[in-house]
Amino acid sequence: MRTVGVEEELLVVDPETGQALALAAAVVALDGRDDGAGAPGGTLEGELQLQQVEVDTHPQTDLSALADDVVAARARAAEAAGRVGAQIAALATSPLPTTPRTTPAARYLTMAERFGLTESEQLTCGLHVHVGVESDDEGVAALDRIRVWLPTLIALSVNSPFWSGVDSGYGSFRSQLWNRWPTAGPLELLGSADAYHRLVAEHLATDVPLDAGMLYFDARLSAQYPTVEVRVADVCLLAQDTVLVAALCRALVETAVRDWRDGRPPDDVPTALLRLASWRAGRSGLDENLVDPGTWRPRRASEVVASLVEHVRPALADSGDLDEVQDGVADLLHRGPGAVRQRTVLHRGALSGDVTMADVVRDAVEQTARPV
Repeated sequence: MRTVGVEEELLVVDPETGQALALAAAVVALDGRDDGAGAPGGTLEGELQLQQVEVDTHPQTDLSALADDVVAARARAAEAAGRVGAQIAALATSPLPTTPRTTPAARYLTMAERFGLTESEQLTCGLHVHVGVESDDEGVAALDRIRVWLPTLIALSVNSPFWSGVDSGYGSFRSQLWNRWPTAGPLELLGSADAYHRLVAEHLATDVPLDAGMLYFDARLSAQYPTVEVRVADVCLLAQDTVLVAALCRALVETAVRDWRDGRPPDDVPTALLRLASWRAGRSGLDENLVDPGTWRPRRASEVVASLVEHVRPALADSGDLDEVQDGVADLLHRGPGAVRQRTVLHRGALSGDVTMADVVRDAVEQTARPV
């Protein structure tokens, strides 16, 4: 069975005001754990901005083990943050106005100089899912075939409705901010590992991205591990939704590789249409229509999600994940992703006049710590 692991970026916040705090370096320093040099997973690290940290899990084949890892990683970050008087929130953007502070590492400072406001305003938190593959050719075969379904993963994960203290109108405003990077977005069809590596070399030859780590494709071959890395999702408010997105990513990769081995070609969909589908997903999440990857016409979000589950049903059944994914999807469609809860908390309070954006953050801190 394919392994799956996740990386989650999390906000460091003030427990009273809800303001994002530039304390990531202190949080990481106070963690003090060594989970095995060079081994994948089990780390707590700084990120681009000092108001965020990143945690990751070990590669797992069992979803319950992955869930335990996600909950433990969040608790680990919260424990370290608590030692400096802060808390951890799984929010893809800060609901409150904040001024991001770049982590003073050479690479990040060079990014700040080269990319200006794109970097200095880039306080966003994503979810990255790593799915094991046996070779680069297998990985590129998966990239070619999962690309049409990645907008649906955005819709399932939207968790960034607020920006600088106001409602952005988007379920995932993070996706709007993220796509300001020149290398972000969907890949065209590639056909082979050689074509992928040529594309990487061509990108780097332009001297626009600093390095391969800045190739922010929606999904890519990991430069560190033998995995396909799916990068489109907002960090999920609830750990159980993180696990759900991870399970769907693994099933998408497995389904894609099976189709490749059976000689079924990928859908030859223009990248421009994928950008439209991603915008639609980030705008409304599961609340309205999505662009159906079968017809490229509007269709109810719940029906598109059902088509995704049906597309990967054999892979889910073979991994023993079908019932859990079906239950998780039904629950998510019923209550909505993180953006829905954030807006609900604020709007309910608006009726009584005693709830602010700080309360949205405090609620997110509680939801972040919930077990699966």
